[in-house]
Amino acid sequence: MNIPSPIQQIHDPIWDDQQIELYIKREDLIHPIVNGNKYRKLKYNLATNPNSIITFGGAFSNHIHATASAGKLYNIPTVGIIRGDLDENNPTLVYARSCGMDLRFVDRSAYKLKENSEAAIAIINEFTDPLILPEGGNNLLARKGTAEVATEINAQIPNVNYIALSAGTGGTASGILSQKNKHHKLLVFSALKGDFLRDEIIVMTGLSNFELQTDYHFGGYARTKPELIAFINQFYKKHQIILDPIYNGKGLYGIVDLIRQEKISKGSKIVWVLTGGQQGNTAWNYMNGGGLVEPS
Repeated sequence: MNIPSPIQQIHDPIWDDQQIELYIKREDLIHPIVNGNKYRKLKYNLATNPNSIITFGGAFSNHIHATASAGKLYNIPTVGIIRGDLDENNPTLVYARSCGMDLRFVDRSAYKLKENSEAAIAIINEFTDPLILPEGGNNLLARKGTAEVATEINAQIPNVNYIALSAGTGGTASGILSQKNKHHKLLVFSALKGDFLRDEIIVMTGLSNFELQTDYHFGGYARTKPELIAFINQFYKKHQIILDPIYNGKGLYGIVDLIRQEKISKGSKIVWVLTGGQQGNTAWNYMNGGGLVEPS
């Protein structure tokens, strides 16, 4: 494991001309298979030495992908309860199955109830004392793992002004918020419409000293627009860093936009936490006929 994950400074006249230093914390480089915030979330859950893992996700879920990878790596049986119907060519599910994950498909009404649905209860009862992980992997042990991102930043670049990241469930943001230095400003870019994530992070942490950005969801969760895809491809050409269109692409688009609008103070230092998720680019290309840079 490449821990602590490295921090890489990148340059562009957009921020260099304002004496802003932009750094990328490369969580995607932790491990070639299990990396990003999914590694952080799984770390302490895996340390409980579970007999098996049962979890939930959509058909293109980063969490499903990572849990299947971890199961293969640590020889732990895994079960993915998947929303919707089987698509034999879905690259995320093909990969998960290749790792040995037992995929079970439930309809949307059952999936909404998660482990409380009759379908999920029947699956859970097939196993002896399984570890049940929520959608996205967000639980107390997960947040213990994501808190270590802030601990590493505190040591690697303590004089940073902003820590920034994209968020879905808020688990990674909550962990970072709990351990960041007091002078660090935390910018959280929601990948979903609405500002409900603010209350969810406050409930998880009891803290409110962060800023939630809600203007860069590009239509909602898993939705994209041509300008976002163009930004991700151009970012790769300039910096050789792949961003995903669900989380990191949106958030970094937002950071650059805030810098353009001079809403970030000149001379600031920003660390963007790149939470992984690049496997989603392959899935996006599968659904949209290509056009997005993806891992080789």
